[in-house]
Amino acid sequence: MGDAAGSLSPEREDQFDRLPDALLLVILNRIGEVKSLGRCCIVSRRFHALVPLVDSVVVRVDCVISDEPSPPPSTSDKPRGVLSHFARLVLSGLVKPWQALGHILGPPTSSPSSSPRRSSEPSSSSPEVSHHSPAEVLRNFKEIRRLRIELPAGELGVEDGVLLKWKAAFGSTLDTCVILGASSVSPTNPNPNSYPDSLCAGSSDDSGSIPESFYTNGSLKLRVVWTISSLIAASARHYLLQPIIADHETLETLDLTDADGQGTLTMDRAQLQELRVRPVSASGSSQRTLVPALNMRLWYAPHLDLPGGLVLKGATLVAIRPSGVEQQPRDIGGGSEGFSWVSGVFEEPYRSAARLLVKRRTYCLEMNSF
Repeated sequence: MGDAAGSLSPEREDQFDRLPDALLLVILNRIGEVKSLGRCCIVSRRFHALVPLVDSVVVRVDCVISDEPSPPPSTSDKPRGVLSHFARLVLSGLVKPWQALGHILGPPTSSPSSSPRRSSEPSSSSPEVSHHSPAEVLRNFKEIRRLRIELPAGELGVEDGVLLKWKAAFGSTLDTCVILGASSVSPTNPNPNSYPDSLCAGSSDDSGSIPESFYTNGSLKLRVVWTISSLIAASARHYLLQPIIADHETLETLDLTDADGQGTLTMDRAQLQELRVRPVSASGSSQRTLVPALNMRLWYAPHLDLPGGLVLKGATLVAIRPSGVEQQPRDIGGGSEGFSWVSGVFEEPYRSAARLLVKRRTYCLEMNSF
């Protein structure tokens, strides 16, 4: 009995303390989400020292605060627009005493216990909500290599049933942008053979020509609006990333996306380094990066049947690169020669839509810098 009582002694060695730091860092990297990591900081001194060494971080932004004055009550219900300037991305909802990110941003106000199982009790003081920008939250992370920031929603207000997705890659300015849009998305009879290698364009006309009505019924104008709006949204996101990139020279990949899955901005190691050595050119007084003169390729199908049971009406794909840059094929997906980099940027079922569209007739457009 004495031995049994001794084995239950609260003073026995904490087996968690025997785990090496390298293994704890693997666990913390799997957690990734910055608020959860912040809460880990208050568990123990050891966790407080290890969290800043995490190299894969996800930041989910709670809200975007604009510098512009609030609209009048009569216009407050209008869809959000990309022309409103982003001033600050804000993480909120951190309630004291569980003010976890405060432990990342500065030294703890009290000495945490050495064991991760013996955290301090919550204070009885009334809770206060703290707000931090992603740049502030990330400043004391020392080893970030992979960073993903997620906005609460896409910037582009589109009508229900309309599809609009974009993906852009930036260095110090725009490298590539691919936009996929459709005037409507509707279900059809499910195809049991989802995403086969042999794809067809359904009832779209085989020549791939754009019908005359496309130019006269406002369809072309709408696609131009989609394109410009997506480029403005991408360039505004890029402009906001400058302080984060400057603070973290270890960064290898950076994605800035949104909870709606509307748009994604990506930067790889070479693009991040380019931004560090070549300053961003702002577009006038607006808080966004200057978009260079562009060459665009457009593909259109009035009706597109996708494997898996979706139909896109007025399906449009736009591939964009700066003027003077040759189209460089990349081995990231199917598609016609020279445009494989276009058809590989989206996930299914929209990857199949891009693969179908790039096989159709290509239309060339140009756009001036803005």
